[in-house]
Amino acid sequence: MNYYIKKLISFLITLFCVALLSFLLFQIIPGDAAMSKLGIEATPEQVEELRAQYGYDRNVFARFFSWFGGIFTGDLGVSIKYGPMKVSELIGARLPVTIWLGVLSIILIVVISIPLGLICAKKPGGIVDIVSDWIAQLFMAVPSFVQGILISFVFGIVFSLFVPGKYVSPLTDFPEFLQCMFFPALAVALPKIAMTVRFMKTSVKKELKCDYVRTAKAKGCSVNRIMWKHVLKNSMLPVITFIGLIVAEVMAGSIMIEKVFNLPGMGLLLVNSISNRDYPVVQAIVMYIALIVITVNFLVDIAYRLLDPRQTEEGL
Repeated sequence: MNYYIKKLISFLITLFCVALLSFLLFQIIPGDAAMSKLGIEATPEQVEELRAQYGYDRNVFARFFSWFGGIFTGDLGVSIKYGPMKVSELIGARLPVTIWLGVLSIILIVVISIPLGLICAKKPGGIVDIVSDWIAQLFMAVPSFVQGILISFVFGIVFSLFVPGKYVSPLTDFPEFLQCMFFPALAVALPKIAMTVRFMKTSVKKELKCDYVRTAKAKGCSVNRIMWKHVLKNSMLPVITFIGLIVAEVMAGSIMIEKVFNLPGMGLLLVNSISNRDYPVVQAIVMYIALIVITVNFLVDIAYRLLDPRQTEEGL
C-alpha cells in the first residue's frame, strides 16, 4: 500500500480513538453539569429537563456518534455556561488569538534558534558553545508560565514596554495588537528556543565530522560557506522532526501563558469551562489540541519523506 495512504489511514484511526477516549473520560468524571448550571436548590424535575435539553438522557454511544459527526459539520453542541451560544461560535471567537500566539511563537523559535544553533556549533567545546549550554539549561528548567510572570514584571512593570494584561483586537489596532502579543509569544518561545538550539548544535556537530566537510575545507571553502551552504541543509533533517513536535506543543500548549497575560484565547476559555463543568466546550478544546498534535505529526512525517527520499518505509 502507498506510504501516504497508510499514513492517512493511521491519521484517521488515531483521531477517532482520541475522540472516543476523550468523550468517554468526560462521562465518568464526577459531577453533573446540569446541577452545576442550575445550582443545588434546583428540583429533580428541573435537572432532568435540562439534561434532556442537552441530550444527556440519551445512550452514551448515541451521544458520542452525534458529537463526533458534529466535528466535521462544525456543530459541537451548545455551551452549558454560555448557552444558548453554540460551542463552535464560542471557540471561533477565541481561536484567532491562540493561533496568532502560536504563529508568532513559532516564528521566534525558527528565526532565533536555527542561526543561533549554527553559530554556537562553529567551535565545539569553545566558550560560546559552553555558555550557550548553560543558558539553554536555565531556560529549559524554568516553566513557560514562570517566565511569563518574570517577563511581565521586568518588561511590563520595570521597563514599561507594555501593559501587563492589556489586549487590543487586531481589527482595532493591528500594530498595538502585535505589541500585546509579542511578549506572551516570547514567554512561550524561550524554552523551545533553548531546546531547539541544543538539538541544532548536536545535529551540526555530527555533520561537521563528516567527510564532505573535510573535503570542502581542503578545497579552500570558508567556514561560513560550509556551515550555511552544506552543513545547514544536511543537519536540518532531524531538526525538522523536532521542530514539528515543538510546533504541536506550542499551538496546543499555550494555555497557562494566556492565563498569565490575560489573553482572551482558548486557554482562558478552557480554564473557565473546566471550573464551570462546561463539558461540551472542554471536549471541543481537547479535540482541537489533539487535532493539532496529530496533524502536525502527520505533516512532519510527510515532509521528512519528501525532503529525504532515501528513507525507506521501514525506516520511518
